[in-house]
Amino acid sequence: MTNPPFEKILIANRGEIAVRIIRACHELGVRTVAVYSDADAHARHVFLADEAVYIGAAPATDSYLRAERIIEAAQRTGARAIHPGYGFLSENADFAQAVHDAGLVFIGPSPDAIRAMGSKTAARETMQRAGVPVVPGYQGGGSFDEYAAAAERIGYPVLVKAAAGGGGKGMRIVEHPDDLRHAIETAQREAQKAFGDGRIYLEKYVRDPHHVEVQILADAHGTVLHLCERECSVQRRHQKIIEESPSPLLDDTLRERMGAAAVAAARAAGYVNAGTVEFLVDADRNFYFLEMNTRLQVEHPVTELVIGIDLVKWQLRIAAGHPLPFTQNDIRQRGHAIECRIYAEDPANGFLPATGTILKAVEPSAPWVRVDTGVGTGDTITHYYDPMIAKLIVWGETRTDAIARMQHALHEYVLLGITNNIPFLLDVLRHPDFQQGRITTDWVENTMLPWMPPQPSITDDVLIAAALADMLEQTAPMVSSTPTAQAGDPYSPWNIADRFGR
Repeated sequence: MTNPPFEKILIANRGEIAVRIIRACHELGVRTVAVYSDADAHARHVFLADEAVYIGAAPATDSYLRAERIIEAAQRTGARAIHPGYGFLSENADFAQAVHDAGLVFIGPSPDAIRAMGSKTAARETMQRAGVPVVPGYQGGGSFDEYAAAAERIGYPVLVKAAAGGGGKGMRIVEHPDDLRHAIETAQREAQKAFGDGRIYLEKYVRDPHHVEVQILADAHGTVLHLCERECSVQRRHQKIIEESPSPLLDDTLRERMGAAAVAAARAAGYVNAGTVEFLVDADRNFYFLEMNTRLQVEHPVTELVIGIDLVKWQLRIAAGHPLPFTQNDIRQRGHAIECRIYAEDPANGFLPATGTILKAVEPSAPWVRVDTGVGTGDTITHYYDPMIAKLIVWGETRTDAIARMQHALHEYVLLGITNNIPFLLDVLRHPDFQQGRITTDWVENTMLPWMPPQPSITDDVLIAAALADMLEQTAPMVSSTPTAQAGDPYSPWNIADRFGR
């Protein structure tokens, strides 16, 4: 396809995902508009975009969550469409509707699909009608006595979950009937604060499950495809930190069944564009619908590397009305990919977010390494936004190769000046349970915690090298700090030449 799907789009996000989208747009010949807050005035995505519009103060509520300012920025700059990225307004049906009402294109599913899948209870009902397996549960909405009776029918332990939102907020595991009332009240308060919606429901708690998700791509012409699965069981506080594809748990038969269920789920929701259907898989290899994410996932690169399809480019093409030119039979996994999320956080202290300035960042470089990031040397991680520094993704012919390459890449990744989770990730990768694919969603809590970092071994050679580097930087002649004055693209999020087959 030679003609770009849009002349210009606005990216309603920041950080690494904004950089990722800008890169795809530039390769397609699409001009980009960035938005930024006070905290991001000198951010990488602002300099990489063709234009940038200031939208407010540092808190997201004053900037990246201000739908009217984002839409006005698109109209003022002549952007034809808006890509929401993930987080912020990406799964906000009212925002998607407002974009449509303003005569712009929302690069994602319809407001109706977002609304239907955004309510966990409505999504469960939709999946049940479509014949997709769901975890036994109670939709909620009644008195406490009705919740208590439902919990007895389901059987303890039960999971109290927020009807809206995700990320582990508004979620409580209840082992005993005496703890149910407190769990419900706590979950309701937390859900109301996080999502403005205090509704909750009950599900049977599936012990020691795998978290496996299936990537969906659907066009407006009736084609719905699954792009195979990602294993996402390495989690802390119900949030993923390592993802891989293929899943070491699945065989061809289970993969085909889960893919078919994901396609049925997308069709039932009337879904168009890229999305993800998430499942829990129990010890007996039964799988259950968990939720549908109506946006691009943080972990989408592992699918791109094993399938050979650039998901962001196809998001734009589908939003512009282009049909998918391939069929399900064309989709094949090639090799193995692993992604590690590099966070500014302290795994030894409950994974508390860390803030500060990155004094030195040196990314690993190899043909099989991809780094998606929005920050580098001199940038500051603030308390205003998610503390993810980068996504480190590697590809190998086999899972064993990919694990070894990820370990090598993590050892090469230098991040000075800010506490980060690289040592913890290395310990996970070295563990026999991970190497043999025996990870479940509660494995980190049960096996890795409490965790203490290894004692650093700083030799005289290291100290001498650091001192010399500091002297050289202080005495080096001043050069332009603008990206255009550098050779090549110093802010490129990818250190891989080409892993896309289409």
